[in-house]
Formats: sequence, structure tokens, C-alpha cells
Amino acid sequence: MRICKYFGTDGIRGKAGNLLITPDFFLKLGFSVGKVLSQSGSRKIIIGKDTRISGDMLELSLAAGLSAAGLSSSFTGPMPTPAIAYFTRIFRAAAGVVISASHNPFYDNGIKFFSTNGGKFSDKEENAIEYEMEKSLICVESDVLGRSGYILDAACQYIEFCKRTFPSQLTLDRLKIVVDCAHGATFHIAPNVLEELGATIISIGVEPNGININKHCGSTDLCLLQKRVVAEHADVGIAYDGDGDRVIMVDHMGCAVDGDQILYLIAREQLRKNLLIGGVVGTLMSNQGLELALKELRIPFFRTKVGDRHVLEMLNIKGWRIGGENSGHIILLDQTTTGDGIIAGLQVLAIMLYSSKSLHDLCRDITLFPQKLVNIPFIGHQNLLDNVHIKLVTAKAKAELQEKGRIILRVSGTEPLIRIMVEGEDEVQVGLVSNYIAHEVQEVIRSIKTYSDVCEF
Repeated sequence: MRICKYFGTDGIRGKAGNLLITPDFFLKLGFSVGKVLSQSGSRKIIIGKDTRISGDMLELSLAAGLSAAGLSSSFTGPMPTPAIAYFTRIFRAAAGVVISASHNPFYDNGIKFFSTNGGKFSDKEENAIEYEMEKSLICVESDVLGRSGYILDAACQYIEFCKRTFPSQLTLDRLKIVVDCAHGATFHIAPNVLEELGATIISIGVEPNGININKHCGSTDLCLLQKRVVAEHADVGIAYDGDGDRVIMVDHMGCAVDGDQILYLIAREQLRKNLLIGGVVGTLMSNQGLELALKELRIPFFRTKVGDRHVLEMLNIKGWRIGGENSGHIILLDQTTTGDGIIAGLQVLAIMLYSSKSLHDLCRDITLFPQKLVNIPFIGHQNLLDNVHIKLVTAKAKAELQEKGRIILRVSGTEPLIRIMVEGEDEVQVGLVSNYIAHEVQEVIRSIKTYSDVCEF
């Protein structure tokens, strides 16, 4: 049962220097994690981070807390989130830690945990950590304090792992690729992987300075990549988010290829090769076009709650191997244990080579429904969505779509936002309906004079 006070849907996240994202909190968090894991066989923790400026401060505080509990830290430096899952497995560490706020702006930061098998921490482990957070920090004796060190060849090791997931009989020497690393954790990994596999590479978003991560670049802002792909006459563009667990692609015409389309291409290829196990797991946000395209191939499709954590849980329950989100989290359990933007992108490149087709042509058999996502800032209480007026507005909007679309309102688990998603057959109608709901939600928020008038969420 999930009863967490600090942990959200993807670890702990917030504005650096505020509330939980402080040196004091990370010191205590490190100690609490150490206490929970101190009974495990290994006393080593792998710690990675992305490129945001607050990472150094938080990393050192966390390591100090771990040391006080008797656990040792092995630093990788800036490294994609899925790389830490990989290192946690191969080094048989007690846990892996990533200090990152993923696709959020530089001023946010956070922390994610991986268990020794490379999967996310369970609810039980997170609850145990929170229980320890309520206790006093009492340092272990000096002779059993944890130590700190570095994995000096971490980047090289992960580059080689990524390359091994690409078919050995293929080479990328026929492809010209623009790669956008969002000035994030993949900046020294992804271009090298693609270049060493033979591709001609044009790199953007590879000059991190601590405050430019995800800024007008990467998987959340494709404009620069789209223009560059067309200008360079490239075969394809690949964009990652700040910590490298998401990927969005761009075809040679500059058209975006999102996570739903990528899931479809990979599932269809595995079906063609008789390698598909079960079906595909998506989320409530997955486009209806994906569901219909998979149905045409008689591939089962199941929706779960938003978040790669929930996708992974459902994959394990069903024994399936492919799942993900339209935002670009793609989980391929036949390759690795968590969402990995680099590895997912490589699978699509392999499909292009096997088929001798462009990415644009490969996507012809999946038609996505018009979908609009509106994010409304809100710091307050979850029962805002239980507001009577908002429920009436939503019901009216659903009637307007006449069962030819979907409406989802939810509270973001990673940012202080209310997310509104409207999907339907008519793009103009989708835009009008989403604007109507967004306006009414904003009016309700304005009517709340103080956040204390509603319950905490």
C-alpha cells in the first residue's frame, strides 16, 4: 500500500533549495536509505545525476548521509537514468540513485531509486525509508563509515552496453542523424553510441552549463531539432529529455514521431519476427490511434495509470515485454529493466534499416487522433478535480464530443500542474473543447482565495 509523504509517482521532486530539495533533507534521506538497505548483502550505492547546477550539492549531501549509515557511494558523474539502473545490476549494488528532475526546468531537481535488480523501488521500500525519516540521525561508529569513490569509465561502459542492443549485422553508416541531447545527461553518451555504430552525426544540446538543461530543446521542445533535420537533409532526428529516459523522433520531413508511434513500430516489428510476447502496455494518455493500429494487427493493448512505474508494474503482471507512454518513455524488457531513450531509438533505427524505409513511411499505418494537452499551474489540493463546477464542465465537454473522443483531467505527479487532455476525431473541436475546460478550471482556481480552503494532496 502506498502511503508516502515524500515520494511521488517518480521519486521525490521539487524546486532546488525549497522544501525537500535541500542539503539537509538529502543528508537525512541518505541516512534513512542507508538504514533500510544496511541489511542487504552489498553496502555499495551507485549515484548518478544529470547536468543541472544543483546536482553537485545534493549528491554530496546524499553521500554524507549514506556514509553515516555505513554505506559507500560510487559516483558516475552525469549519466542517463537508465544507465544507473544498468550499473546497479552489473555491480550488484544495494541500490542505484539518480539525482535528476527529468524533463523539468533547471531550477527543479529530485531523486529516483533503483533496486539491486535494476527496477524501481517498491512501495514497501519507499514506505520503510519514510518511516526512518521520522527518526533521529545517529551516525555509525567510525570504523564502519561508508566511503566514496568514482566509476571512472562509466560512460564508456554504458556506451558499449547500448551498442550491444543494436543488431550486430547492421551498421548506421547509411544514415545522417541529428541528435538533440537537451544539454542533459546523454550529451556525452548518445552521440558517441550513434557515431561508433557508423552514423553521420550532427549534435545539438550537447553543451550543458548547469542552467540550460531542457531549455528550448530536447524531447519537450522539438522546434530546433525539426528545423535542423530539414536544413541538414538528415534521415532522422532523435531527441532525449534531460535524464535520457525519454525519446521522441523526427522524420526527414520534420514531422514528430512520438512515443505511441515508436511503440507501434517496435511491436509491429517484433510481431513480424515472431518475437512478440503478449501485447503492449500503454497509459490513459496513449492515443486512440495506437490502440486501433495495434488492433488491426491483433496485438493486445492494455492501459494503465500515467507513469512509467505503472507501465512497468503492469508489464510484470502480464508477462509482456513492451510498454510506454506517448511522452517517449519506452520500456523494452527484452533489452533492459527500465525506460531508455537511447536503446528505444536504436530499435527504431534498426527497423528503418531492415525495411529500407524512411521513418515517415514506417509510420503510415498508424494514424493518431488529434490530441491537445493543456497544463495549468496549481499548487494546492487534489480534490480540486472533485469541484462540482469542474465536473459539470467536464460532463458538458464529453457530451460535445459525442463519444467520439476522450477527456482526461489529472494532477501531475512530477510538477505542480493540472493536466487536461482532450482527444477526438476533429482537430478544431478538440482545440475548442480543451480551451473551454482550461478556462473554466482557471476560473475555479482564481475563485479559491487561499490554498488552505481545500484539502492537501
